Parts: sequence; C-alpha cells; structure tokens
Amino acid sequence: MFTLFHHPFCPQSRFVRLALGEYGLDLRLVEERTWERREAFLALNPAGTTPVLIAEGRPAIPGAGIIAEYLDETHGAGMGERRLMPTSIGERIEVRRLMAWFNDKFFEEASNPLVTERIYKRFMDEQDGGGAPAADVIRAAKANVRYHLAYIGWLAKTRNYLAGDRLTYADLAAAAHLSAIDYLGDVPWVEDDAAKAWYARVKSRPSFRPLLSEWLAGVPASRTYVDLDF
Repeated sequence: MFTLFHHPFCPQSRFVRLALGEYGLDLRLVEERTWERREAFLALNPAGTTPVLIAEGRPAIPGAGIIAEYLDETHGAGMGERRLMPTSIGERIEVRRLMAWFNDKFFEEASNPLVTERIYKRFMDEQDGGGAPAADVIRAAKANVRYHLAYIGWLAKTRNYLAGDRLTYADLAAAAHLSAIDYLGDVPWVEDDAAKAWYARVKSRPSFRPLLSEWLAGVPASRTYVDLDF
C-alpha cells in the first residue's frame, strides 16, 4: 500500500495517480494544501510541494519525476508490455524529455498558473496569496495552452502515442496536466483534432476514472471533462 500526499487538482499529483493506476498499485490519498506549510509535511518534503509518495520502509519520495523513476525501478520490469518506461536508451531519453516538458515547462507556463488562480486561491488566506484571480496571469497561461496543445497534436499525428508506439509516462504526464485545466474549460479542443483524439484515447483508460469522478464544490466541471466522446 502506497500513501500519496497530493491535491486533487495538482497536475503532477494527477500524473502519479495515473501511473499508479496503470500499474494496479493500491493507494491511499492524503490531501495536502501546500500553502498551509504544515510542519509534518515539510519534514517529508522540505520543498513543500506535492506530490510526495510514501512506500513502507522507504524514505519519502518527493516529486513527480523521482516517483516515476522509483516506480519503474521497483515495478517496471515485471509489467512487460505495460511498462511505462521503454527499455531502449533512445526511447527512455524521449520519454524523460517529454515528462520534463509537461511536468516542468507546461506546469510552469500553463497548468500551475491556471490551477493556482482559479482553484487554489479560493482556499488560501489573504496572507498566503489568496484573493481574486489575476486576469493577466490567466490570460497569459491560456495563450500558452494553445501552443502546448499544438505540440501535442504534432506528436500525436507523427506517432501512435506521444513518445512512440505505446503508452508511456509521457502520455500520462501530458494527459494529467490537460485534465486539470480541462476541468476548468481552459483547453481549446476545437483547435487541434489530433490532440483531442489522442486525449480521448488516454482519458478512456480505467486509470483515469478516479480523476474524472472528482468534483470541486462551487466550481463545476466543464462540459468536456467527463465526456469520453467530447
């Protein structure tokens, strides 16, 4: 049994949940509001960020990339064709590159600003940065979503999945970030049919069901969020 300190709309936490779901690993979720800076959580991860995975008998495992590598090292070899990290060096480099693209670049430029402004700030005290959403931040992040979506569409048109012939961490990372902002209605799906078709395939996987069942009081999900045929 794993324990994951997460926030339901943290895109990187969603990535880890998808990976654990694909591997069929039991998971206990603990919601963490990182802006509260709890001492017990900071003892697990001094950076104060989610996700943090706890595996019995192991040190706390912080960060989406480190958790992905840990899961591959401990469970990947036994997954056969369902392994989320390829075995060849060249393919592993490409998966890692795209994981970093989405968990770092997309996160910084698009998903984190949108989730922070439109979700987290609702629950933050004013001294922690809460308050009204910043319209200029949202506008810039939504513009960035468009070029990331175009890149996903280009990858989807040239490959079966984003990093190659089969599902990998790269697909889960991209889908996790898109899912968080799709809840808010901030993905312009009409602009790229290839990206939309790829996302529909990934969203239809059983590992996605727990994410699609989560709702935020006072913030209704967009029309496309739970619709598998959107």
